[in-house]
Formats: sequence, structure tokens, C-alpha cells
Amino acid sequence: MERQAAYLRNALFDQGYLDEQFLQLEDLQDQANPHFVEEVVKLFYTDSVRLIQSIELTLKNTPRDFEKLDKIMHQFKGSTTSIGAKKVKKECTQFQEYCNVGNVEGCIREFQEVKQEHAALKRKLENYFQVFHVVHLAREAR
Repeated sequence: MERQAAYLRNALFDQGYLDEQFLQLEDLQDQANPHFVEEVVKLFYTDSVRLIQSIELTLKNTPRDFEKLDKIMHQFKGSTTSIGAKKVKKECTQFQEYCNVGNVEGCIREFQEVKQEHAALKRKLENYFQVFHVVHLAREAR
């Protein structure tokens, strides 16, 4: 199981889903708080639901408020940066570029990419944390 956890974790980096910020979060995790990273990630996903809904509503309004869209996405991008969500951050940056030039179609298309990468990372992290829990419980039982 430990190998599987290591494999899943390494795959997240190898596939470009995570960057060094995730490693820094892991450095803050210790025996007193062995689920620190998972808790931070859960907070990210709880908060990101609100931001995604806000972007969806703003995209539906006409005329489009690109300044507001950029502001919300900037906040979302900051959250992704804090957990090291590399692919999601990249898509957020692309969305902001479309906002800056007032490209509605680009924003809509890129927002779908943001949501897709966001969901993919969530699935992958959930799998990793499930295996991590089993490994952690096994270590405690020793």
C-alpha cells in the first residue's frame, strides 16, 4: 500500500497536476496533524465551489463584466496556487487572458477547461488520500 500511495503521489507531479507548493504543504504536516494537507485541500474544494458558481453566474449575465470575471478568477487562481494545483492554475491564467481581451467565447471555452481540470485533480487527490489513510492506519497499528 505504501508503494501505491507513493506511486499515486508521484503521478500527480509527473502528470503536471501538482507543483512544489504541494510539497511545502506536506512539509507542514506532522504526527500531531497527519491529515493537514487533506484538510487544506478540502477547504480549497469547499471554497472553490462558491467561486465556480460565481463565475458561472457572471458569465450568464449580459453584457459580460470581464473585470468582475477576472477578479473572481484571480481569487480562484490564488486558491489553486496555495495548494499547488498546477494544471488548474494554468487554465485560470488562460481564462484571465481571454477576459483581458474581452473574448466571451474564449472565456466560456476556457472555463470548461478550468472546471474539467479542477474535477480531475479532485478525483486524483481523493484516490491518493484514500490510500494515504490506509497506509497511515497501518503505521499506527504497528
